[in-house]
This record gives sequence, C-alpha cells and structure tokens, in this order.
Amino acid sequence: MDRLPVIVQSDRTILLEVENPRYEEARDALAGFAELLKSPEHMHTYQLSALSLWNAMASGLHAAEILDALARLSQYPVPDPVAQFIHDQEVRFGRLKLVPARDGDGLWLTSDDALALTQVGRTKSVIPYLDGPLHPGYRVRPEFRGLIKQALAKAGWPVDDVAGYEPGAPLGFDLVESLPDGQPFTLRPYQEAAVRSFWGQGRVDRGNGVVVLPCGAGKTVVGLGAMWMAQTHTLILTTSTAALHQWQRELLEKSTLSVDEVGEYSATTKTIRPVTVTTYQMLTHRQKGEFPHFQALDQHPWGLIIYDEVHLLPAPMFRLTASLQARRRLGLTATLIREDGRAEDVFALIGPKRFDMPWKVLEEQGWIATASCREIRVALPQAAREQYAVAEDAERVRIAAENPAKIPVVDALLEEHREDHVLVIGQYLGQLEQMARHFNAPLITGKTPNRERERLYEDFRNGIITRLFVSKVGNFAIDLPDANVAIQISGTFGSRQEEAQRLGRILRPKGEGVMATFYSIVSEDTKEQEFAQKRQLFLCEQGYRYDIAHAAPDGTPRERLAPVIPFPAGGHA
Repeated sequence: MDRLPVIVQSDRTILLEVENPRYEEARDALAGFAELLKSPEHMHTYQLSALSLWNAMASGLHAAEILDALARLSQYPVPDPVAQFIHDQEVRFGRLKLVPARDGDGLWLTSDDALALTQVGRTKSVIPYLDGPLHPGYRVRPEFRGLIKQALAKAGWPVDDVAGYEPGAPLGFDLVESLPDGQPFTLRPYQEAAVRSFWGQGRVDRGNGVVVLPCGAGKTVVGLGAMWMAQTHTLILTTSTAALHQWQRELLEKSTLSVDEVGEYSATTKTIRPVTVTTYQMLTHRQKGEFPHFQALDQHPWGLIIYDEVHLLPAPMFRLTASLQARRRLGLTATLIREDGRAEDVFALIGPKRFDMPWKVLEEQGWIATASCREIRVALPQAAREQYAVAEDAERVRIAAENPAKIPVVDALLEEHREDHVLVIGQYLGQLEQMARHFNAPLITGKTPNRERERLYEDFRNGIITRLFVSKVGNFAIDLPDANVAIQISGTFGSRQEEAQRLGRILRPKGEGVMATFYSIVSEDTKEQEFAQKRQLFLCEQGYRYDIAHAAPDGTPRERLAPVIPFPAGGHA
C-alpha cells in the first residue's frame, strides 16, 4: 500500500511529501484551509491558523470536511489537540453577532453563549467600543462598528456582522451583450460564481468580503458583476492612475454606463459621479491632520465600495475603512497574503474570503495562460563577493540584487525571446536605469509622468515596442495582454504577493500554443537566494514549479545545454 502524503503534527504544522503520488491532491486540499510556510525540495510545511480556518469556513467548509481531508491524506491519526483546535474555530466563527439594537439605538453585540459575552466584555482591547450592557450582550455605537470587529478578530473572536447596509443611491444599468469589436460578452462561469458568492442574494450576511482570482482572470469583470447586482452608486479604489483609467475603460466598454456616469477623482481631475474611480493615495492624502479627499468622497451616498488589489491596502486605509462598515464592500486580489501581518484586518473590515479559484484549474480550463517558472542563479563577481562579505545585512541585500553578472543573463534571455513581448521588472531604480540604458529600452518608474506611462503601455500593446523595463509600479493593475515573458531582476525581500503579481503580468490568455515564461534571476549563495525561496511559496502552493538553472560566465543558463529537470520551488538542480 502506498504511503500517504501528509503528516499532521501537534503544533498545527502539516508536512507534505513532495514525491508522493498523491502530492497534488493533498496540496490542493491543504490550500483551502492552511498556509504554506516552507517549500524545500522534499517536504513542504503548512500551518493551520485561526485566520486560515475562518476564511475556509466563510467560504463554506466545515470542520468535519477539513478533518475528513486530513484523515484521508495523513499517514497517522490527526492529533487530538489539532482536531479540537479546528472544532473550536468552527464554534467561535460567527458565535458573536452584530445586529441592529432592538430599540433602534445603535448596534447590539450578542450571542447565545453567555460565557463568550462575559469573556469579550472583559477583554481590554474590546471594552472601549462597548457602550453599556444590552441583555444578552452590549450596545455598540455605529461609528465603532469596524473598530470593534478589528479588536474582536485580534482577540480570536470573529464577528458575524448582520447589522445591514445603507442601500445607497440607486443606479440602473446593464451589462452589454457584445464588445466594440463584435465579440460576445458574458461573465465566465467562475466569474458568475464569484459574484453569487459575494452577493448571496442580497442577504445581510453577505455583501462584504474578498474574491481571490489570479491576475488575468478578469477580477474587474467580477467587480462589474457585483455592481450590476447592487444597482447602486459605487466607489472604486485602485492602486494607481493607470489602474484608474483601466477601470474606466472596462466599465464603459462592458456596461451601458455612460461617460457622464463614470467619474475620475485623481490629482488632476476631481469629478464625483454615480460611479467614481479613485486611488488609495488620494484617499489617504493627509493635510493638517485631516483626510480631505476621503471626507469629500465619504459624503456621497455610495451603496458599494470596491477595493482593487485589496492585499495592498495602505495602513491608513484600515482606519478609514473602519468608518465605511455601513456600505457593501468587495475586495479583489490575486492573493490574500500580507507581509505586514494585517490579514486579520482585511478579514474584519473588508470581510472574509468569499471565493477562491486555484490558478492551475483556470490554466487547465484555458482562462489564463500556461506558464513555466525558472530561477536562474548567478554567481557574484569576486569584487562584489568581497564587498558582500564585509557589508551589513541591508547592504548585502542591495549588493546581491544589483549583481552586475545579471546583465549578460538578461542579454541572453532577451536574445532568446527576441520575438516575444518581454517585461523586465526590478526593485532598485539604479539597477533598472543602468539596464535600460544598456539595452536601449524604455523604463517606467514611479517618477514617470502618468501620460508617458500610458503612452508606453499603449506602444507595448500595439507592438511598437516589445521590451519594457518597469519598477514595482508594474507589479499590478496594468493590462498588457500580449506580454508573455517576464524577467525579474530584483524584488522586495521575501514578498510572496509580489512574486504572484509579477507572474500575473503575463497570465492573460495567449494565442494557440503560446506559453508564458517567468524568469527570476538570483545571486547565488546570498540573502537574495533565501528571499527567493520565500517569494516562491504562494506560487508553489498554486501548483507552479521552478526549474533551477545556474548561469555560465557568458550569462547563458548552463542547463539549456541539456534537458531541464523540474524541481519544486526552492529545489536544487
């Protein structure tokens, strides 16, 4: 009998054997309720947490189903403390409810469990938001609706918020049946399922939460579907002016909304319309201790707020979002991972994960491009090695990232992909500027004016240019459907979400037989190699594997001279 692939340990870590024939089955199951921590060659490590279980339960999984999956895949019985922890989270999930007060004065935090109410009533972080007893439970002022949910989530008590929403000003519109080029337009099956999961037939226990879909899978269309369900004035928050304009184009192309109904609130144009698109930077702009743009927009009767790339929500937006709890809220993202540990705040203030679709499933169905990932390791030159050896940690990261030996590797890859549309993405401006000059290629950074950015993006889309260097402003929300090769020359430490976003730049469906290829160039035996292994975790969890190659002195990956053996993320060739 074949050995089962999983070992569940008493500390709530889960080991998964990579070479096991049932590895993929187990990986897909674990992704629904656990988080991948490490992915070395032979054994991956996952962690069960309260938050991972709350999100699983919010998306419809029950403790019995989670325990059944673990029992079916585990070599040994699931330890009793782990089984108890899973049951405890199911019992806690939704045990506390936030509803309108019976006398119409504010909100009511209540529960069928008197001891749970006693416990939270004596929790120091919660007490400031309780406005006296209201048997059984406590009265809560409406302005504290978000703050108390934040405090309770941090204390391990996720709240079922069924206090309802303001309907917002009505807005009637339809989705179009065909696009300007004559192609029919309908929501794809998974997009419809995502909208239904969020909307929940308009019930008060839905209308808030996060939809997780890979880049290129049409998250904007999911947002448009939610707007169509709501038929109300909508505020859309984006990461950049380029993303703002992309949303405007999509809304006008795929719905009957008119130009007069879609407004832009940016540094150059401040027009509030029934549908208004703005950026996080505008809302979080502070002047004399106030947020003037947030205050201007908050006065409008929005019925729905859409948070694009919600995993990038700036810290000030959490405070502002705490006051937006009476509006329906939809978060859109490719990954719920936050490197700052504030995923609990996304859960409490935006809502739980309502829908998630594995990347590989969408790839198999043809909705996103088939992609291969390759890590190319480059030795530091002798002079850089000497500098690296005596540097402080922070400086070592930069030395490794700006390794000059990466230039011939990029040269070799650009030559190999001279017929392709290539994005070269990096973290350090000096490195990007040097490489852009070396290859005589255009560069987009945070300093590039918006008009120039959009011109270069348009030239790339039209094939006028086929290689484009971008800083981290290119990590997200740019629509470049023909991009099929990405070369990452440096990144933000061990950021898993950044790695996912960068692969996502090339995942829009391609022509027949055209694959997407993602390269990550890493300085060997440095901190950058350690960070690369962490960066790859999320994509490894989604079923992607990194081939490992070592660059020859001329920059050519040595393994190109022989068949390449695929290894899991973090593996060795």
